[in-house]
Amino acid sequence: MTEHPQPFRDPQLPFARRIDDLLQRLTLDERIAMLHQFAPAVDRLGIGAFRTGQEGLHGVAWMGPATVFPQAVGLGATWNDDLVRRVGEAVGNEVRAKRAKDDRVGLNVWAPTVNLLRHPLWGRGEEGYAEDAALTSAIAVAYTRGLRGDHPHFWRTAPVLKHWLAHNNETARDTSSSSVRPRVLHEYDLRAFRDTVRAGAVAGVMPAYNLVNGRPNHVSPLLSQQLRRWTEQSLVVCSDAGAPSNLVDSEHYFDTHEEATAAALKAGVDSFTDHGQDSTVMTGRIRRALEQDLLDETDIDTAVRRLLELRYSLGEFDPGLDPYADTTAFDTSEHRALAQEAAEQAVVLLKNDGLLPLDPGATGTIAVVGLLADACKLDWYSGTLIHRSTPLDGVRTRFGADRVTFAEGADLVRLKCAAGWLQIPDADAGTGAGQGAEGALDPALLAGRTDLPPLTCGDSPSELALVDWGNGVLTLRDPDGRYLSVAEDGYVRASADEPGGWIVQETFRWEKVEGHAGGHRLVHIGTGGYVSVAADGVKVAGVDEKVSGPAGVADAGPAATVFEVEVVERGEDAVARAAAAADTVIVVVGNDPHISGRETEDRTTLDLPAHQERIWRAAHAANPRTVLAVTSAYPYALTDAAAALPALLWSAHGGQAAGTALARILSGDVSPAGRLPQTWYTSDAELPGLLDYDIIGSRQTYLYYEGTPLYPFGHGLSYSAFTYTGLTAERDGDRLRVSVTVTNSGVVAADEVAQLYVRALAPSVVRPLRQLVGHRRLHLAPGAGQRIEFAVPVSELGHWDVAHGRWTVEPGAYEVRAGASATDIRLTTVVTVDGEPSGPRPVLHHGLEAADYDEQLGTEIVDRTKTDGDAVTATAPGNELLFRSCDFAAGTRTVEASAAGEGSVEITVDGRTTTVDIPATDGPYDYRGHETPLTASGVRDVQVTLRGTVRLARITFTGAAE
Repeated sequence: MTEHPQPFRDPQLPFARRIDDLLQRLTLDERIAMLHQFAPAVDRLGIGAFRTGQEGLHGVAWMGPATVFPQAVGLGATWNDDLVRRVGEAVGNEVRAKRAKDDRVGLNVWAPTVNLLRHPLWGRGEEGYAEDAALTSAIAVAYTRGLRGDHPHFWRTAPVLKHWLAHNNETARDTSSSSVRPRVLHEYDLRAFRDTVRAGAVAGVMPAYNLVNGRPNHVSPLLSQQLRRWTEQSLVVCSDAGAPSNLVDSEHYFDTHEEATAAALKAGVDSFTDHGQDSTVMTGRIRRALEQDLLDETDIDTAVRRLLELRYSLGEFDPGLDPYADTTAFDTSEHRALAQEAAEQAVVLLKNDGLLPLDPGATGTIAVVGLLADACKLDWYSGTLIHRSTPLDGVRTRFGADRVTFAEGADLVRLKCAAGWLQIPDADAGTGAGQGAEGALDPALLAGRTDLPPLTCGDSPSELALVDWGNGVLTLRDPDGRYLSVAEDGYVRASADEPGGWIVQETFRWEKVEGHAGGHRLVHIGTGGYVSVAADGVKVAGVDEKVSGPAGVADAGPAATVFEVEVVERGEDAVARAAAAADTVIVVVGNDPHISGRETEDRTTLDLPAHQERIWRAAHAANPRTVLAVTSAYPYALTDAAAALPALLWSAHGGQAAGTALARILSGDVSPAGRLPQTWYTSDAELPGLLDYDIIGSRQTYLYYEGTPLYPFGHGLSYSAFTYTGLTAERDGDRLRVSVTVTNSGVVAADEVAQLYVRALAPSVVRPLRQLVGHRRLHLAPGAGQRIEFAVPVSELGHWDVAHGRWTVEPGAYEVRAGASATDIRLTTVVTVDGEPSGPRPVLHHGLEAADYDEQLGTEIVDRTKTDGDAVTATAPGNELLFRSCDFAAGTRTVEASAAGEGSVEITVDGRTTTVDIPATDGPYDYRGHETPLTASGVRDVQVTLRGTVRLARITFTGAAE
């Protein structure tokens, strides 16, 4: 007799029916338990444990050794969808391969990050792809397709997009609110998510820590109103770590955790990442929310159904049918070659006056100098390197080690205090593992080493390499290359291979001592404590702590030893010597991703740190044949360097093959073809405020920026030259068919990135000065040409019409531009689009939603209620909301303002101001209507000014005939 499987295990049934069966078998407690990141096994049904979340931004992260590809912003700089798809496939295969050996590795990959790189000072810019929504979504679609695989039912991995929504600041990231007007929301911030989700290779999203328009992203109505309407596919929403608790603890948006958890679940959050692996806190909150009637079981079941669908798609219930179950591809020769190819394609040649490429047979000696010259830096979302190539390694290999010299450029110093010279005791290698050597679900839990002796003071000084990474942030390293670090016991040791960890323990800051010429206290940034010399070694003590000093040194008040710094050699002096003795100099500068701009910490300036500025200036003064190679997670304002130096290159941190890739570019083995995914500005003065998310009003990004950048979006030079001919554009139904021929008119085979932009020639509202609608990276031999075609949806020409609450494409002329960057336009043509004009605002019928303004000054958008809707409040006395072209028809007789708070609303039409007084209401969500006479007719602009604490929701008008 044939034994039939339980329906939820029957592979002949569709997933939906199997999930129906499983849901009714699970108890309420078992279903609730599934809502935590670490869902326990259900042994009685033979269901294993499951965790959401496996970091995989540019390789498998946090789980030990893996292939490390270039940072995400570097992948964005390739402008190569096919390459990034192959990278995603390799990462997905390595996730599967590692999962087969370590069940801590999850198949729900939290990547990619599609937050737009709106502001270059954002600390997490390294995680995104571009400042442009179209480029970001194209690269994200490619990466997610690689991660997902191409099987119709089973997924290689299940990608989750980060971080929903309008998230570009680490400063107060869990309490700040991004004020996002409807046009910016629909035309910019939503778009990267929307286009990627619609492509069908996304399993879900992760809300961001911040608030949008006064409402936390974890209770955003846009999860249901937008995200889940873009696709019929089930999408899982995974909370960011600790964010559910933030709703009460830091944001104070709800009074109790039960209310907050219920609100998040109802808004669409399915999996709660909170309190680490201890699920009892969150499941307890959900259970109590049910008991308090804040939830019902259908809310639980809706979320569990989505999570089960994800698990079914990953083959958990059909291991024999899962086509990816036996994947073993890990650190293969193909993956190593792909990592090198990606690193090569990510290099951007910013400037070249003919110095590059360097002929390996005729260049002579090369000095490779700079703080990153012999570094292969990782970031918070990197795996552990299996292979490693620094710029110095790459240049030595390509040009010959006997022809290459090196000078790092760190300052060599000795530190002296009352007890003597700071010393690093002799020690064996010890038994502790270096940071990142072992996989960890949370690398923040990796502890510093305590198996080495702490520093002491004595008669013989130890020489230390001191680097100032900017803003006074210092690292100190011993002659063996170990960084001074502080472990949990508070002692300072030379113990770290690299700075790292959630709270970096290898950074310090000088603090001047008043009345002590040349004396400084040394502050440990990670703890905020002072470095102090104690009887049993050098340690970090609290500001008010007293420690027992060494023999012969009296105990002092605050436990802060005063040090004098003796400079043995300035880094720039060593660099100048090396540069003067070489035929060519390669200066490698940039950032350490664990120190200068990272998650939790924004940058404060575009300037290159002064230490590195001195290095390139010293090299160039000694040798005019100086190349500046910038390796960084973000742009710098390199105005002086761009004017003085003959050649500049930029790449993000390129992963395991970064040095090899750079050397192959320098030698001409590969012609550079990376393109900037962000605008490089000339100075901080060109930047808007970090928290100003209104890219239209403040004219941000290449879309609206009216100045002249140092290097524009899409910029990148080649060792060859390319011509563009035969641009045509015509409408074909709901598409524009655009064609152009690109020809390699140079003498070397090279890649070119053809870019297609559009702009409206006579828009009725502020529109982008140029907008990317297509790109293609192609390889051409010398003299070869290729005709490329773009199918551009006509809807790409549109904008969000706030007057009518819809997407619209205005009739009129649009210029189509083809070229090599946003400003290097080679050909243009014009197409005319027919249609019906939007017309004025029908204010008598629909009124004015306060957030639907055309322009604003001194206001911000806030939450109308805790579940839905927007309102506007003033942030400055001289505030204004401008609503253009309001149609009052034959006339009005009254106006009503719906508002909360206390103050007044001043409404100006045709120079006449009407004031609507708003008596105090019962709290910020108690909106009431207040009416007053107002007469106006015809089409007029309306200006609104808010006084007091008023939160204006909307304005309605009564017609004269009503």
